[in-house]
Amino acid sequence: MDIEKKVELITRKPTEEVLTVDNLRDLLEIGMSLQHYIGFEISGYIHLGTGLMAGAKIADFQKAGIKTRVYLADWHSWINDKLGGDLEVIQKVALGYFKEGMKQSIKVMGGDPDKVEFVLASEILERGDYWRTIIDISKNVTLARMMRSITIMGRQMGEAIDFAKLIYPAMQVADIFYQGVNIAHAGMDQRKAHVIAREVAEKLKYHPLVWDGKKVKPIAVHHHLLLGLQEPPKWPIGGEEEFKEIKAQMKMSKSKPYSAVFIHDTPEEIRQKLRKAFCPAKEINYNPVLDWAEHIIFREEPTEFTIHRPAKFGGDVTYTTFEELKRDFAEGKLHPLDLKNAVAEYLIELLKPIREYFEKHPEPLELMREIKITR
Repeated sequence: MDIEKKVELITRKPTEEVLTVDNLRDLLEIGMSLQHYIGFEISGYIHLGTGLMAGAKIADFQKAGIKTRVYLADWHSWINDKLGGDLEVIQKVALGYFKEGMKQSIKVMGGDPDKVEFVLASEILERGDYWRTIIDISKNVTLARMMRSITIMGRQMGEAIDFAKLIYPAMQVADIFYQGVNIAHAGMDQRKAHVIAREVAEKLKYHPLVWDGKKVKPIAVHHHLLLGLQEPPKWPIGGEEEFKEIKAQMKMSKSKPYSAVFIHDTPEEIRQKLRKAFCPAKEINYNPVLDWAEHIIFREEPTEFTIHRPAKFGGDVTYTTFEELKRDFAEGKLHPLDLKNAVAEYLIELLKPIREYFEKHPEPLELMREIKITR
């Protein structure tokens, strides 16, 4: 496969940003062996924003001939108080449920889960000189910069947060260099840590990325964050600046069950959630149902997406590009309910292999019920 085809695979939807495409092309041209990784905090059930968005990109990396790794971030989840801050529970869910769920998600998005390496973070953190790498990074980053890189909630709480959360961004950066990976992949919400990694890459003494005697920067690939199905906290949204202010509240969230579809939801659950979804007529910006159509259904174009309607409402219509779908919706030729129903049926079919897997292998979901994790 030529370099431009590899670049096209890595940069296509649902990729939203690559830091930088030129750097990526350079590494491909010099023939550097590329290793990708994406890290996940372990919390509740896997929703589409995690399973399908990450799964789609992992599949793309594999098609481009790049080794792929999923990093099960148990210590990081502990720091951020996931699953009650119980490290043993976090590790049990990581290996007993999350790993299996991600394998199935990668598979339905066209990847090969058997070629993905799954690593529990603590297996790496508890050996060698990981903490020396943390200090090396921290010596090259100001406290103010670290504060800007922790979660919004942490920044809002200020001195009320526990100190461990200040270590978190340095750990995210250290994970990249200590694993020796040159492609760091995450959702757009993790870009700040990746920017720090690129800034300190040429200053590190311990575990820098090196090629031909020179220190190189890691590539950062950030995929799109699916919008949640709930109504935004403010509507209408007055443009990109206003959207940035409320974007974190609009993304799909496990804590808002009707904002998300989970990878093993039943067909009726999927239909119910889509029927209740926020989808104002003729509105094509910040519309979650259109957002899902663009980044899941029309990830590859051309594709065939058929919306079934009674003859009195125009009959069936098939779209091959997202632009065609968006145009008809904007012009009022496509009713929101018809779009929601069609997206629901598409997802039901797409997720069918995952549902069937968990029906045949119920242990992971039984574990989640045993731990009393709700959707």
